[in-house]
Amino acid sequence: MGILAEEETANCELLGSPELPLLSKSGDIIIGGAFSVHSEMAASSLSLSDAPDPLICTRVNFREFRFAQTMIFAIEEINNSSSLLPNISIGYKIFDNCGSTLPSTRAAMGLINGQERNFGETCSGHSSVHAIVGTSESSSTIVLSQIAGVFQIPVISHFSTCACLSNRKEHPSFFRTIPSDYYQSRALAQLVKYFGWTWVGAVRSDNDYGNNGMATFIEAATKEGICVEYSEAIARTASKEQVERVVRVISRGTARVLIAFLAQSEIDILLEEALSQNLTGLQWVGSESWITAHHLATMKYSGILYGSIGFAIKKAKIAGLQDFLLQVHPSQDPQNHILKEFWEETFGCSFQSSLQDTKQCSGSERLRDIKNPFTDVSELRISNNVYKAVYAVAHAMHSMLKCGENSGAVNASCTLKSILQPKEVVKHIQDVNFSLKSGEKVYFDERGDPAATYQLVNWQRNPAGDIVFVVVGSYDASLQNGKEFTMNGLNITWVTESFERPVSVCSESCPPGFRQAMIKGKPICCFTCINCALGEISNSTNSAECSPCPLEYWSNEDHNKCVPKVLEFLSYEETMGTLLTAFSLFGAGLTLVVSFVFFWFRHTPLVKASNSELSFLLLFSLTLCFLCSLTFIGRPTDWSCMLRHVAFGIAFALCISCILTKTITVVIAFKARTPVNTVPQCLASHQRMGVVGGTFLQVLVCVVWLALAPPFPHKNTMYAAERIILECNLGSSIGFWVVLGYIGLLAVLCLILAFLARKLPDNFNEAKFITFSMLIFSAVWVTFIPAYVSSPGKFTVAVEIFAILASSFGLLFCIFAPKCYILLLKPERNTKNHIMGRDLQKKN
Repeated sequence: MGILAEEETANCELLGSPELPLLSKSGDIIIGGAFSVHSEMAASSLSLSDAPDPLICTRVNFREFRFAQTMIFAIEEINNSSSLLPNISIGYKIFDNCGSTLPSTRAAMGLINGQERNFGETCSGHSSVHAIVGTSESSSTIVLSQIAGVFQIPVISHFSTCACLSNRKEHPSFFRTIPSDYYQSRALAQLVKYFGWTWVGAVRSDNDYGNNGMATFIEAATKEGICVEYSEAIARTASKEQVERVVRVISRGTARVLIAFLAQSEIDILLEEALSQNLTGLQWVGSESWITAHHLATMKYSGILYGSIGFAIKKAKIAGLQDFLLQVHPSQDPQNHILKEFWEETFGCSFQSSLQDTKQCSGSERLRDIKNPFTDVSELRISNNVYKAVYAVAHAMHSMLKCGENSGAVNASCTLKSILQPKEVVKHIQDVNFSLKSGEKVYFDERGDPAATYQLVNWQRNPAGDIVFVVVGSYDASLQNGKEFTMNGLNITWVTESFERPVSVCSESCPPGFRQAMIKGKPICCFTCINCALGEISNSTNSAECSPCPLEYWSNEDHNKCVPKVLEFLSYEETMGTLLTAFSLFGAGLTLVVSFVFFWFRHTPLVKASNSELSFLLLFSLTLCFLCSLTFIGRPTDWSCMLRHVAFGIAFALCISCILTKTITVVIAFKARTPVNTVPQCLASHQRMGVVGGTFLQVLVCVVWLALAPPFPHKNTMYAAERIILECNLGSSIGFWVVLGYIGLLAVLCLILAFLARKLPDNFNEAKFITFSMLIFSAVWVTFIPAYVSSPGKFTVAVEIFAILASSFGLLFCIFAPKCYILLLKPERNTKNHIMGRDLQKKN
């Protein structure tokens, strides 16, 4: 305590002349007040040789004077109460801080030290006030709180919202009845996001209120994906050129929404310049400082501010306040200059008769006939905060003085202490929890802040054409999970001529099917829209990325939905499938016709010489070859995949085995053409065994293939990204190529034998036609291999079917066409002599 007393004495010695309060009243408990009763300071000339002139505050601020009178009203109401501080009188000392930090310092010194010039009693370590209510500006309140905090004197602000004041280390004795800008800035960010504005401009007061509030807003807005095109600052003392530059920046900006985090003095300066530059068409979003200021809701500024929206403190009604305000009169204290100054500025008169061009005040003027910010009690928001601050001090004192604890009576007296320790006052203010007559609860959290609740206010016109503040929503920081901000369903008036919600974006929204692409050197809100790539979609507006579709899905034309991929397979309905089916059936039908012709002429020499048994078996196998191609057409299934390759392999093995046996039979028959050598009777059984043996090996290969790794349906998504190729997986490629290789081996053997027997002496040399058929067969299947490997999707199947049909038609025409020609068109050649070549020998 000794060190503290020395510091207090040193501070007292530096104070200089004391500051006198504007309004004061003695009492057992003194509550100090600091309000910006004057809004301007007279400019003083500075000289290096002379002492600076005293600070002179000018121009009465009617709104702030109402705050001061509200404080007096609350004190008088408490003094007249029998339940709150019953035998204790409350006095007050109200100082003017002129809305600036330097006068605030002077006011703080006056509040703490009193007006006495002798330092004996005043600097005894006890303040002349027990608590301070004020001020209205954050910067001034910071100065006041820091000075009062040294002496642990509680300060309760009604209008200072800077989040920095919630720091208990720097402001241990500070409280406030208005929420911190920590919440308002975040509420504004949520409001901007709610209306879809991602590109905004910002202007702020160049003081603690504006700078801290805007910094918090930008931080919260950035997290919400909102970009700030520009952020300009205006000081109360800014030059005209500086204000002009700020307005030019705003008018040239592309953002159609302006966040105005301004105190009333700065908004006045900005609006005057905005009028001169005809700044219109902007959607203003305001802070609580000016959004409910009636002096701005006039025809003068309606073209600029009409449709404005912002958060305001909850409106309240204070019973009896209006009558109290209307009773203010200079006669209440004839020696008080502020009452006279207020009266003169209110009625435009003067109490000094010597002034020319100014009417003299009579004192009979009535405040009831005046409508100005002092008499207007329709929007009691900040005044209610002053009212709550005074009651918070009273309830803390009531608890501290243990009023009513010594007796059962409700109006029992309080135990008045000779010395009230400021530290104890701070503790009891921290613990207050009471309700006003209106039912509103008052309490402080551990940082000295009240519950953060706001009303969302919109500037609209009533039927009379006047601008009114309509509550269209609310914000309650105590709620969580995105439920803090709510709208009440009322229509909102916008600044646009069409009264539609303005659009404020740097870039137009990317519709579904597009994604955002950042523009180099621009904020994240400025982007171009790029189509999603094939196979990717975006199903929401302003997607940052496109999402790939699942494996079996593909993007639609608009790239906003994944749809099942098209299944591609060779079907009967499409043109290619229809043509191949037709050729297959035509080939099978033609083979049956040939079979019928051969059956009809089965007793003729030509048919007998052609080995009718093998011919009919060959025609049967060719019919199977034509028909097996049908198994390749249609949707692949487990059975069709196994059947198509097995049927193909066995049918062609049977066909080539018949031709190979036929070739061997021809060679043996012509070598036994002399009368001496007769064809063995067992030749027929040998050729049957040859056909069965050649076919059985293929059947064995197919059985092993089906047993170990059978073909199966497979959805091929690798070849084409936009479609699924439904194909038959071979199961085992080795099995397929062994089947095909075996057919090739039989064909090569047949070709070699037929080639060797091509010059056998006869008029109908069947070996020659077999040679041609094998050449065509080999050429088709040799060509098939590279075409099969390189053909995509369903064309792979089409190539295989084409190879089957081409080789089948080649065998049918090369082997049976010459015979049918003789049977049908040249019957005279269908004789044994002609077939054996004896007709030619007779002619010779």
